[in-house]
Amino acid sequence: MRWLALTLVLTLAPSLAEAAAQQREPSPAQRAQQAKMRSCSTQASGQQLRGQPRRDFMKTCLSGRAAS
Repeated sequence: MRWLALTLVLTLAPSLAEAAAQQREPSPAQRAQQAKMRSCSTQASGQQLRGQPRRDFMKTCLSGRAAS
């Protein structure tokens, strides 16, 4: 039974290492969106927004529309 587990580990280890190495980096557009989300979230936190007002603010901020 131990040899089966060892064989399985030795068989899967290179595949797992290769899969981890192939993880994609975010595209420039994804990085820009992540930065925009961080910025909007920071602004919402600075205004101490919670619940629906925060969701409304985030929606407006992320869409790029001016706040009313």
